[in-house]
Amino acid sequence: MADEARRAVKTLKAAEESGAYQKKWFRSLHERVAAGEDFAYLNADVPMEIFRAMDIPFVVNQWWAAICSAKRMTPRYVNFLREAGYRDDLCSYCSAVLGESMDPEDRELGPWGGLPRPTVAVTRLTCDCQAKIFELFARNYDAELWVMENTQPRNVPENWWDLAAGRWEELYDPDRLDLAVEELKELIARLERKTGRMFDDNKLIEVMALVNEQERWYKKTRDLIARAPAAPVTVVDTINATMQAQWQRGTEWAAGHAKRMYGEIKALADAGHAAVPNERYRLMWLGRGLWHDFAFYQNFEEKYGAAFVWSMYLAMGADAYIREGYEKDPLRALAARYIGMEDFLHMPPWNSGWFVREAKANRIDGVVYMAPANCMQAVEGSGFIVKALEKAGIPVLLFRGDPVDSRKWNRENMTRLVGEFIEEKIAGGKRA
Repeated sequence: MADEARRAVKTLKAAEESGAYQKKWFRSLHERVAAGEDFAYLNADVPMEIFRAMDIPFVVNQWWAAICSAKRMTPRYVNFLREAGYRDDLCSYCSAVLGESMDPEDRELGPWGGLPRPTVAVTRLTCDCQAKIFELFARNYDAELWVMENTQPRNVPENWWDLAAGRWEELYDPDRLDLAVEELKELIARLERKTGRMFDDNKLIEVMALVNEQERWYKKTRDLIARAPAAPVTVVDTINATMQAQWQRGTEWAAGHAKRMYGEIKALADAGHAAVPNERYRLMWLGRGLWHDFAFYQNFEEKYGAAFVWSMYLAMGADAYIREGYEKDPLRALAARYIGMEDFLHMPPWNSGWFVREAKANRIDGVVYMAPANCMQAVEGSGFIVKALEKAGIPVLLFRGDPVDSRKWNRENMTRLVGEFIEEKIAGGKRA
């Protein structure tokens, strides 16, 4: 169980700003739903830009799971699942919200007044469990369930990150893009019928432009941290500041926030600031954020001079989201943004090659890799990833953990495990 008395120490104003904005935005979301507007609950790989362009309120599943975990609500929600007869090893990243929908007392006990009652739930067929969880969740809220297809690539480019932004027509099979565009048109038609709002291509173009602006700032930030002699910030700040704004992408606030974050980090780097003053080792965190125990990342700074400098959140923003040429065909460009997310994150060699490239660029000394035991997607070919990193000469500590369920976490044991990894594999390897 995470130590309640120990909290992560954040230093970036951008991280504080993003948290304050989220609370204010969530209050306004409650007000809109209370006034009778339709409200959508989306999985992270659903093209939320359509909802943004149509000004339809929505919440992203993974963001809400992270908030519930940070507020220590996940154990309560998974307990409802257990009492309802479900297995205790369901993927809590997705199923926590199902447990919340079963709360027999007061759903308003949830973070910031709890999740408003959705009228639409949308996911993709990237995981059999996820689709079923969304179905049960939608039933409990009497919401309409919409499920989108997930296609698989037939070819794997060597360096997808060189193609994704401007050469995405080369990156994907044309029929994958064709199908995704048709699905987007169907999604738009459904939303128009459901909400009475009309879709406008020009508004989507505005949204796409703002997303590109935001992600370009993330790219500059990612590369700045990689080049800095000592990391000016660690993942404790960048995960929070990046992830929360990522689910607001397509807004003026999110683009401006990304710019301000870059400016703040650049000022630190220019001043020679080191987030870990005695930095000796740069660590990569693979896997989802440890939302219930962010202080864990800072356990190794003073004793070992070990700084967690890399996570997928900032780096994915840098390489996976930017799409050039969207003005000509915004729907096709949007399709090219979301159909590859599962490839980039969860399919070797797409993910393994990218992790190796990022580890080298960030001068990573060792990788701490949390692969959930109860999520098939997040297993993501972990054996292939470890093999690729170790072949590149980068030691890896692979362990099983839960990003949101604190019941399955023992900070003391995990601190010892990572400490031994630093001493034996990283420091020991350098001495050898």
